[in-house]
Amino acid sequence: DEELLKRIQATVVQVQGDYEKLSSVTGNLLDDRHQKQKDIEALFQSLERLEKEKADKEDLALGINVKADKTALAGKVSRTQFDASMERLNEMIQEMLSRVTGQEQGWHQVQRQLSEEMDSKLDRLELGPFRQQLEEHWKSILEQLKEKAPQTEADDAAGIKK
Repeated sequence: DEELLKRIQATVVQVQGDYEKLSSVTGNLLDDRHQKQKDIEALFQSLERLEKEKADKEDLALGINVKADKTALAGKVSRTQFDASMERLNEMIQEMLSRVTGQEQGWHQVQRQLSEEMDSKLDRLELGPFRQQLEEHWKSILEQLKEKAPQTEADDAAGIKK
């Protein structure tokens, strides 16, 4: 009985260690997500600034240049620069989205590994309530991540189509 109790205690300590590691990874993922969200917001602000500067430059060019040829040529050059900037911005957004997706996949892999370990270690009746508590905590973390992730993707999609 003492040996069984020691094994159970060792298993509980190991699961607690795994839980702490997972909490740390979750915190890091949330921090990364927040940083990426800030970066995306900064990109959208830059886009708005570029669009405003483009509009101001075009208004100034129309007011100063009377000749239609000069105005059309300046507008085409400006449009080319704007399109190139938009392309770069779109590439950066796509890269950030792929990074977030990669991190999400890594998160799911860690979750699967931990679930497999928990399934193999928490089959004893004495540890049932502890397992249920951990699963409920996991569900709440996943729900929090899912609640935040679709909003970001929907915002990104709307921002890209503008």
